[in-house]
Amino acid sequence: MNMPARVVFMGSPDFAVPSLEALVRGGYEVVLTVTQPDRPAGRGGRVVAPVVKSAAETFGIPVLQPETMKDERVQERLREAAADLFIVAAYGKILPRAVLGIPKTGCLNVHGSLLPRWRGASPISAAILAGDAETGISIMEMAVKMDAGAVISRAAIRIGASDTTGSLEPVLAALGAEELVRVLPAWMSGELRAQPQDEDLATYCRTLTKGDGQLREAMTAEEAERAVRAFDPWPGAYVEFRGERLAIWRAHVEHDDQAEMPGAARAAGKAPAIALRGGWLILDEVQRPGSRRTTGAQYLNGLRGDWSGTVGLQ
Repeated sequence: MNMPARVVFMGSPDFAVPSLEALVRGGYEVVLTVTQPDRPAGRGGRVVAPVVKSAAETFGIPVLQPETMKDERVQERLREAAADLFIVAAYGKILPRAVLGIPKTGCLNVHGSLLPRWRGASPISAAILAGDAETGISIMEMAVKMDAGAVISRAAIRIGASDTTGSLEPVLAALGAEELVRVLPAWMSGELRAQPQDEDLATYCRTLTKGDGQLREAMTAEEAERAVRAFDPWPGAYVEFRGERLAIWRAHVEHDDQAEMPGAARAAGKAPAIALRGGWLILDEVQRPGSRRTTGAQYLNGLRGDWSGTVGLQ
């Protein structure tokens, strides 16, 4: 089968943009881009468009922003596009069976994990939280069950000791775009066949909420350090201290099997530290509400060294 002449692309955040750009530059005719509606964002509530919308408009591609894919008018618009293929990258909505059946050739997804590990909405954060040594992307055929379709290709990268969700996301987005256009011709021609996932190896992750950022009493110090990296930039790791939320952006661990009860606060040299199971979480970069990020030492100086007592953990 020849390379598809017509593609509908579905995506919303930064992760999706490289895939859209790669398709256009690879000679595919992207006839429609589907993305989330414009939404209020930030404290001022200013209405902001998804970044994919701006990217599509740069290429002169029509944009559709439905509230729901179950709307029959939306489905009719998708049929009118007469696409050979739907390609999805972090769109943010589940496609119903009726939509999956529209394109002539099928629907593919660029997913930010090594499937079947970390199916779901926050795979990059989940991999860091779990202490995985590697992560990557998967190009998969879409199915009604979330992220359960047969996998066409995987590409892996190592997770470094200082990697955050924010640092890994653009790397994985670029890797996914590169792999997508690499495998598409062979998959379309039938030379490359997708392989079913092993359901016994499947793990799952959910959409993160703002409250997920609060460090938990049950965490080890190492788990808390991973949470700091996994929740950067969203939702941000934090603890409560003296009636306010203290965001933690960088931290490291001092192992100590005799550490105090979880939540105990003390100064460790020039930086604040929190006791957790198996050691101390040393706060290297923090942020008070309404303030800029500062080093832990600067924050401690602002307290005049009075970092003592306990912090609020979940």
